Amino acid sequence: MILGIGTDITEVERIQTALQRFGDSFLQRILRPEEISYCHGFKNPAPHIAVRFAAKEAIAKAFGTGMGAQLGWLDLQVCRKASGEPFIVLHGAGQTLFAARRATQLLITLSHTHNYATAVAILEG
Repeated sequence: MILGIGTDITEVERIQTALQRFGDSFLQRILRPEEISYCHGFKNPAPHIAVRFAAKEAIAKAFGTGMGAQLGWLDLQVCRKASGEPFIVLHGAGQTLFAARRATQLLITLSHTHNYATAVAILEG
């Protein structure tokens, strides 16, 4: 049974501007260390950061909370299987919400271009 669905689209330029303006403090606020390392492995990290930003927004919508008091940026971690398939590791409040919703699975799909990053999340129970 689907408990929630969320989607988000993020402009890569908006993330690039935030990176230029706030640097590492912006990254450390929205991404976990492993995510930062992964993104910095690319010549242009902005699309990879943007798609993780979009993923976390989509997940917050699927939970029905948005980002804020009940769910924070660092409660969610975007990872990749060897096949390239994305998956989410929940931390802290993310784990708490998942259990409270009696969820059994959190699915995510990601896509990005030079200009846009998008994500769709489905919370199942």
